[in-house]
Amino acid sequence: TDPRQLTPTIMGDMANAACMADGFDNIQKLPDPVPGCPNFRRVPGFKVYCCGQPTIAGFEAALTKVCGDKYPKDGPIIWFNLRQEPDVYVNGEPICARPPGKIGEYAELGDVTRDIAKSNEVEFLAQCEMRKNENGGKLKAVDINKKALEIEVKELKSLSQVIEGVKEKFPGLVHWRVPVCNSAAPLENDFDIIIKTLIGTAINTPVIVNDQVGLSRATTGCIIACLFKEFQISASFEGLVETVPGVNLSLLKTDKYVMNPEKDTLFRGEFDVVKELVATLKDGAAAKNNADKIIDLNGTPKTGGTGIKQLRENIAESKLSYEIMDDAAQAFLKTKIMDNIQKYFYLIVFAGYIREQAAAAREAVEADKKAAVALPASGKCAIPAAELKIGKTFVQFMEENAGLRGLIDTGKGNLQWERDIPPAALANLESLAAKDFKGNLGKIIHDIYQTAHVMFGDMPQGDHKKRAKYRFASKTLMKLLPADKKTEVEALIEKHVMTMDLYDILGKCTWVAP
Repeated sequence: TDPRQLTPTIMGDMANAACMADGFDNIQKLPDPVPGCPNFRRVPGFKVYCCGQPTIAGFEAALTKVCGDKYPKDGPIIWFNLRQEPDVYVNGEPICARPPGKIGEYAELGDVTRDIAKSNEVEFLAQCEMRKNENGGKLKAVDINKKALEIEVKELKSLSQVIEGVKEKFPGLVHWRVPVCNSAAPLENDFDIIIKTLIGTAINTPVIVNDQVGLSRATTGCIIACLFKEFQISASFEGLVETVPGVNLSLLKTDKYVMNPEKDTLFRGEFDVVKELVATLKDGAAAKNNADKIIDLNGTPKTGGTGIKQLRENIAESKLSYEIMDDAAQAFLKTKIMDNIQKYFYLIVFAGYIREQAAAAREAVEADKKAAVALPASGKCAIPAAELKIGKTFVQFMEENAGLRGLIDTGKGNLQWERDIPPAALANLESLAAKDFKGNLGKIIHDIYQTAHVMFGDMPQGDHKKRAKYRFASKTLMKLLPADKKTEVEALIEKHVMTMDLYDILGKCTWVAP
């Protein structure tokens, strides 16, 4: 079964795909923009960079900034593209294929592999060429707001062709597609593809990760890359650092990371399923600390990062928004929150896996090579990062810990989705309804709102609070309806004749046929 909640919209045949411009007004969310490369930034403390889909000029601008005046332009640079949707370049600007019903909207496109993405790209290029030729040299497209565009095509290239051009100036560039979904974790095999691409690189090898805007997918990829860099640092240098007088090794480790204890438990990522994981996974608390530190560095300036998305705190923020939304929006947000928890869970598990692999790598030096890398003072190894090996894939690690899959599958929805009515208040309302529902209706509505005033007292005054109280009143009145009236109202809601709205329900309860 697919561990993800949100139902994918399949990309489908390129003949039916819409052309959507990747760039849009206000795409740049961060200060100090790199021209043509939206939301480009470096993760503090790592040679790991995050961005949206660059223009052709933007690729060069980003790579020039990454190399600076120290790193050789012909040196190895790893670039991961985490997008599921294929891209072509029209006059140097990126345009992607989208299902026609998912323009400028949140879209999960199913199990798109690297081979599918590359095949789609070739087909999409041919489609754009054909559409341009049939329209007098102009390509019809839309922006993210569905506004129609007609672009006179002077140059049309696939992303692959663009990368080949970029490699003329940066011959060490490795551009690798790892298509992943937005909300849930990358597939277990995707983690391994990223690791396999990074094995054999040096600690100072730059890693760049992009999606369309530089948000969730790219941030997730950067977290994985940073955790791998930590593996390199831990396995390569721990023995060496121990020989340096006065260096406190614990300062270099992220497993002792402590978050602000005053933060709300959800903002600290203390979901029930995560607490179970920490108790189940070997060295689970250290793995969570490790993951949290890297998530914070990849987050917003508020948590020490330079980015836009805080993958852990975003779950808590979504949860706070949940109680003010209507039913349709709640249904979508609930699946998104559960997918986000699944992603957070997997990042902690991956941190645990990387920690295990770092320990194993320090011990796995072949006997004949041990003398070359052993330090005379301690006998511990200082292995060059590029020579480090991973002895077990993440998929194998998950097979050995298969219980974790079931744990997240059943536990990701284990959140308190609604606030509890205080027992005394509920008993009072039920008593009023049971005695004389119609006769006590005025008192019932008054007491529901009194209860809501207490329950939502922590929310600041404003529209959000009003909406939360109104939704609570609507749902509570629904629960209190006499059985026959409740059945009638539920049937009307199911047929979309009415909604679960306080005034609609009141109208149904008080309306008398003439």
